[in-house]
Amino acid sequence: MNVLVTGATGGIGSWVLDSLAADGHAVVGVDLRRPPGERTNARFLGADLTDHGQARELIQTTRPDAVVHCAGIPRMGERPGSETFRVNVMAAYNVFVAAGTVDADVVYTSSESLYGMPYADPPFLPDYLPIDEAHPKRPEDPYGISKFVSEHLARMAVRKYGISVASLRPSWVNYPGDYDLTAVRDGFGPETADRSGNFWSYIDVRDVVSLVEAALGADIDGHEAYLAVAAENYLGRPTAETIETVFGDLPDRCALEGEESAFSTAKARTDLGWEPAHSWREAEDAEPIGPAFV
Repeated sequence: MNVLVTGATGGIGSWVLDSLAADGHAVVGVDLRRPPGERTNARFLGADLTDHGQARELIQTTRPDAVVHCAGIPRMGERPGSETFRVNVMAAYNVFVAAGTVDADVVYTSSESLYGMPYADPPFLPDYLPIDEAHPKRPEDPYGISKFVSEHLARMAVRKYGISVASLRPSWVNYPGDYDLTAVRDGFGPETADRSGNFWSYIDVRDVVSLVEAALGADIDGHEAYLAVAAENYLGRPTAETIETVFGDLPDRCALEGEESAFSTAKARTDLGWEPAHSWREAEDAEPIGPAFV
């Protein structure tokens, strides 16, 4: 398969490109700047995807079978809110439209933040637990809104061009041997902890990659969204009990057991045959590994 990966030097994008190239796919990696290294089965191009002309020329010239769209500002706080919204929405619009003109299906890295809880001030409880793809979305922050709008743009591209778009909604992405969540867990005390709007969920980047690959290989009709979350929270504590202690309450509908994640991946398991394979218990102490070309 010929695959174009945007955000190819970023956290998720570089891992996706590396895995696809290792599997023998012909990959074009796109970012604002080319990486310092090279990768067998891959070539790298520079482009600003917020520029419609550049995005259209890039995709119409390379004519991929599929696009994995990872480019954008990955979290709140890196840029001003208006810039985060502009970059993420413009890049998504341009990529989806350009992909539609060459009949390329898209896998898009959206975010759990579109539900509104992760960056809410103050964080609020969901309507029910575990949270699934159908849960109401109430984002108020620029990052979450950018992902919410971009998924609507994905639906537009599906209607207009007849392509498919799989929107993946990762939780807090961590990297083997470099788990940022370790410090949070080590300093956690339920009686004094701040409310966590993602309810201490996370995912290993390798599991994001395997979900991308599952979506690329699936026969998806139209637009479908899939949560990408590890099976358990990263605290090693009962999830419902911890939420109730920190938030002071639980939703009336709560069906969590033990350390089960507050976000359900049942849809990805059923539709794509995917399940997360990595846990913080083994991954946070692993040898740091990653794509050699970045």
